Amino acid sequence: MYSQSLTITVDGNPMPCYLARPDGDEPKPAVIVLQEIFGVNTEVKRITDLVASAGYVGLAINYYHRTHPDLNEPYNEQGLQNGFAAAGAVTKAGLRSDVKAAIEWLNAQEYVHTNRIATWGFCFGGTVAFVTATLDGLCAAVSFYGGHIAQPLPDGEAAPIDEAAQIQAPLLLAFGGKDDYIPAEAVEKIREALTAAGKRFEIQVYPDQGHAFFRDSSDALDSSKDVADAWDLVQSFLTEHFK
Repeated sequence: MYSQSLTITVDGNPMPCYLARPDGDEPKPAVIVLQEIFGVNTEVKRITDLVASAGYVGLAINYYHRTHPDLNEPYNEQGLQNGFAAAGAVTKAGLRSDVKAAIEWLNAQEYVHTNRIATWGFCFGGTVAFVTATLDGLCAAVSFYGGHIAQPLPDGEAAPIDEAAQIQAPLLLAFGGKDDYIPAEAVEKIREALTAAGKRFEIQVYPDQGHAFFRDSSDALDSSKDVADAWDLVQSFLTEHFK
């Protein structure tokens, strides 16, 4: 596996990114990894490496690059507050510009299978995956415990679910049934809105899991079959939509 840090220009500004990919230049599909609220940290890089281990090109983008390009917060209450402050400066238009730039950059690489690109986001990044599933050029979008899909964004913009009719990419959404941040009512609101809009989607709820169950620091990571099942589900979903 090969990995490196790089930047992609978005609206004239550098967006820091982390790239991980299998060895060799044979074209592979690509997955844009969308960070948790805490920044592009070791966990985000772990996920990107995991994507590469599955045979895809992984690209983690820093969608805080306009205001908090170096954000890397610990998983505690202060880190959460700092993360929400950074997320409060993020807009839907900016997120779509960032992911669009990443799509265009990936399609220009010889080791990427052109137009075989998906997203995979976690926590606030799961919301970002939903927001940017309105873009052309994505084969699929995966959202893990996206907490602001059914409620207004931290910057005050309307809940992304209000734009369900604009979704273009097939969606896979995973939630924990014991998530203190995302009640069952929010999951059902998402299901109902996507169904009413006639969108292609799958929702998987793991009844015994809380928020961030896929994170390396989660107790579930090494002890729960749900984590393995979620990873299998993601791989099957990508395989289906990368055809």
